[in-house]
Amino acid sequence: MLTITQALYDEIVAHARADHPDEACGVVAGPAGTGRPERFIPMLNAARSPTFYEFDSTDLLKLYREMDDRDEEPVIVYHSHTATEAYPSRTDISYANEPDAHYVLVSTAECGNGEGPVSFRSFRIVDGEVTEEEVRVVTSYAA
Repeated sequence: MLTITQALYDEIVAHARADHPDEACGVVAGPAGTGRPERFIPMLNAARSPTFYEFDSTDLLKLYREMDDRDEEPVIVYHSHTATEAYPSRTDISYANEPDAHYVLVSTAECGNGEGPVSFRSFRIVDGEVTEEEVRVVTSYAA
Protein backbone atom coordinates (compact mmCIF):
# COMPACT_ATOMS: atom_id res chain seq x y z
CA MET A 1 0.00 0.00 0.00
CA LEU A 2 1.11 3.54 -0.76
CA THR A 3 0.61 6.00 2.08
CA ILE A 4 0.93 9.59 0.93
CA THR A 5 0.12 12.96 2.51
CA GLN A 6 -2.71 15.05 1.12
CA ALA A 7 -0.18 17.79 0.35
CA LEU A 8 1.95 15.49 -1.85
CA TYR A 9 -1.15 14.04 -3.51
CA ASP A 10 -2.32 17.58 -4.32
CA GLU A 11 1.12 18.57 -5.72
CA ILE A 12 1.22 15.53 -8.05
CA VAL A 13 -2.32 16.20 -9.30
CA ALA A 14 -1.60 19.92 -9.76
CA HIS A 15 1.51 19.10 -11.83
CA ALA A 16 -0.46 16.65 -13.99
CA ARG A 17 -3.14 19.29 -14.64
CA ALA A 18 -0.60 22.07 -15.29
CA ASP A 19 1.30 20.09 -17.93
CA HIS A 20 -1.84 18.82 -19.72
CA PRO A 21 -2.10 18.17 -22.68
CA ASP A 22 1.48 16.87 -22.32
CA GLU A 23 2.29 14.12 -19.85
CA ALA A 24 3.75 15.32 -16.56
CA CYS A 25 6.42 13.36 -14.73
CA GLY A 26 8.43 13.49 -11.55
CA VAL A 27 9.67 11.81 -8.41
CA VAL A 28 8.85 11.93 -4.73
CA ALA A 29 11.98 11.13 -2.73
CA GLY A 30 12.15 9.88 0.82
CA PRO A 31 14.75 8.91 3.40
CA ALA A 32 16.53 5.74 2.27
CA GLY A 33 15.01 2.59 3.67
CA THR A 34 11.84 4.20 5.04
CA GLY A 35 9.49 3.90 2.07
CA ARG A 36 8.05 7.26 3.14
CA PRO A 37 7.49 9.80 0.33
CA GLU A 38 8.50 13.27 1.49
CA ARG A 39 10.18 15.51 -1.10
CA PHE A 40 8.21 16.42 -4.23
CA ILE A 41 10.43 16.81 -7.30
CA PRO A 42 8.56 17.75 -10.49
CA MET A 43 10.60 17.01 -13.59
CA LEU A 44 10.44 18.28 -17.14
CA ASN A 45 9.00 15.88 -19.69
CA ALA A 46 11.87 16.05 -22.17
CA ALA A 47 9.64 14.43 -24.81
CA ARG A 48 7.00 17.20 -24.41
CA SER A 49 4.43 14.70 -25.61
CA PRO A 50 0.78 13.97 -24.80
CA THR A 51 1.42 10.22 -25.18
CA PHE A 52 4.92 9.66 -23.81
CA TYR A 53 7.16 10.92 -21.05
CA GLU A 54 10.92 10.94 -20.77
CA PHE A 55 13.10 12.31 -18.01
CA ASP A 56 15.91 14.52 -19.27
CA SER A 57 19.06 12.42 -18.76
CA THR A 58 21.07 15.33 -17.35
CA ASP A 59 18.29 16.28 -14.91
CA LEU A 60 17.89 12.64 -13.89
CA LEU A 61 21.62 12.22 -13.21
CA LYS A 62 21.59 15.42 -11.15
CA LEU A 63 18.54 14.19 -9.20
CA TYR A 64 20.13 10.82 -8.38
CA ARG A 65 23.35 12.50 -7.22
CA GLU A 66 21.30 14.88 -5.06
CA MET A 67 19.26 12.01 -3.57
CA ASP A 68 22.49 10.11 -2.89
CA ASP A 69 23.98 13.15 -1.10
CA ARG A 70 20.81 13.48 1.00
CA ASP A 71 20.58 9.72 1.74
CA GLU A 72 17.28 9.55 -0.14
CA GLU A 73 15.75 7.19 -2.64
CA PRO A 74 12.91 7.48 -5.17
CA VAL A 75 9.82 6.34 -3.26
CA ILE A 76 7.34 7.40 -5.96
CA VAL A 77 7.92 7.75 -9.70
CA TYR A 78 4.88 9.44 -11.19
CA HIS A 79 3.54 10.54 -14.52
CA SER A 80 0.23 11.39 -16.10
CA HIS A 81 -1.85 9.97 -18.89
CA THR A 82 -3.74 12.70 -20.71
CA ALA A 83 -6.17 10.69 -22.83
CA THR A 84 -6.17 7.20 -21.37
CA GLU A 85 -6.78 5.48 -18.06
CA ALA A 86 -4.28 5.58 -15.20
CA TYR A 87 -2.69 2.20 -15.96
CA PRO A 88 0.90 1.50 -17.03
CA SER A 89 1.43 1.15 -20.77
CA ARG A 90 3.86 -1.36 -22.23
CA THR A 91 6.39 1.48 -22.53
CA ASP A 92 5.84 2.48 -18.88
CA ILE A 93 6.44 -1.11 -17.82
CA SER A 94 9.61 -1.41 -19.90
CA TYR A 95 11.03 1.78 -18.30
CA ALA A 96 10.19 0.78 -14.72
CA ASN A 97 13.65 0.17 -13.25
CA GLU A 98 13.06 0.94 -9.56
CA PRO A 99 11.70 -2.30 -8.07
CA ASP A 100 11.06 -0.70 -4.66
CA ALA A 101 9.27 2.38 -6.03
CA HIS A 102 5.56 3.05 -6.20
CA TYR A 103 4.62 3.94 -9.78
CA VAL A 104 1.82 6.50 -9.60
CA LEU A 105 -0.29 7.33 -12.62
CA VAL A 106 -2.70 10.24 -12.78
CA SER A 107 -5.21 10.40 -15.62
CA THR A 108 -6.30 13.89 -16.63
CA ALA A 109 -8.46 12.52 -19.45
CA GLU A 110 -11.68 13.80 -17.86
CA CYS A 111 -10.53 17.17 -16.50
CA GLY A 112 -7.70 18.29 -18.79
CA ASN A 113 -5.89 21.14 -17.06
CA GLY A 114 -9.01 22.33 -15.23
CA GLU A 115 -10.77 21.33 -12.08
CA GLY A 116 -12.63 18.06 -12.16
CA PRO A 117 -12.07 14.41 -11.47
CA VAL A 118 -8.74 12.68 -11.94
CA SER A 119 -7.85 9.05 -11.54
CA PHE A 120 -4.91 8.55 -9.12
CA ARG A 121 -3.58 4.99 -8.96
CA SER A 122 -0.42 3.34 -7.68
CA PHE A 123 1.36 0.24 -8.95
CA ARG A 124 4.37 -1.89 -8.19
CA ILE A 125 6.24 -2.93 -11.31
CA VAL A 126 8.85 -5.63 -10.84
CA ASP A 127 10.38 -7.65 -13.68
CA GLY A 128 7.59 -6.54 -16.02
CA GLU A 129 4.82 -7.63 -13.66
CA VAL A 130 2.29 -4.95 -12.69
CA THR A 131 0.44 -5.09 -9.37
CA GLU A 132 -2.01 -2.38 -8.37
CA GLU A 133 -1.93 -1.31 -4.74
CA GLU A 134 -4.21 0.65 -2.46
CA VAL A 135 -3.52 4.38 -2.00
CA ARG A 136 -4.09 5.82 1.47
CA VAL A 137 -4.08 9.62 1.71
CA VAL A 138 -3.29 10.98 5.18
CA THR A 139 -3.00 14.45 6.71
CA SER A 140 0.50 13.65 7.99
CA TYR A 141 2.67 10.65 8.73
CA ALA A 142 2.17 9.35 12.25
CA ALA A 143 5.31 9.34 14.37
